[in-house]
Amino acid sequence: MALNKVEICGVNTSKLPVLTNEEKDELFRRIKQGDREARERYIKGNLRLVLSVIKRFSGSNENVDDLFQIGCIGLMKAVDNFNTEMDVKFSTYAVPMIIGEIRRYLRDNNAIRVSRSLRDTAYKALYTKEAYMKKNLKEPTINEIAEEIGIAKEDIVFAMDAIQSPLSLYDPVYSEGGDTLYVMDQISDKKNKEENWVESIALREAMARLGERERKIIDMRFFEGKTQMEVAEEINISQAQVSRLEKNALKSMRNFLR
Repeated sequence: MALNKVEICGVNTSKLPVLTNEEKDELFRRIKQGDREARERYIKGNLRLVLSVIKRFSGSNENVDDLFQIGCIGLMKAVDNFNTEMDVKFSTYAVPMIIGEIRRYLRDNNAIRVSRSLRDTAYKALYTKEAYMKKNLKEPTINEIAEEIGIAKEDIVFAMDAIQSPLSLYDPVYSEGGDTLYVMDQISDKKNKEENWVESIALREAMARLGERERKIIDMRFFEGKTQMEVAEEINISQAQVSRLEKNALKSMRNFLR
């Protein structure tokens, strides 16, 4: 997903207009009077919100143009439903609307098939949540959603989990100084703590050539099956440092084993 595109869906994102607070107030006054030109100008003046939201979905394989179009639908819904009398900024109201629209699109296009009843339950919960947030300006609890739609909270949680997009082990979760941590780095292996390949003499010799800290990290990661976070806490360094040292140690070992 390329988010560094200057033009998305024919829109030059480097030249998007920025509205002042006075312009926003005046445009909304005209929008409430049915002025379609004012509505269009207000939407264009808030397209940067859509751009900021789709960056959150950079880990997906969806086309950025498609996500931008879906995000614009959420923005238009926000403009049409925003209540200027509420003591809340338009962006605070619009961003969850845009995110919700994109998430619905991703769920509907999910390759994993989910039963219609589960989807219906999940959608009821989502619509109820959005309505509650619009009315109360805070997120409802699962119990409040369950009480509102008359469905057991366990069924709601199960349905919501079922429509979530699958996560790749190679999805990035954090980046620091050019070192990216992936989902797989957060997963420990409790069943297979000793892989067959680590028992070879050649590998032992390769490990013996490492510095004391690098050897300890490799031992904890691949012999004890600990996550990078667990290793970082034990030896009192950051997870990014663990990742960097682990990669350097493995590279050194591979070079020795060639």
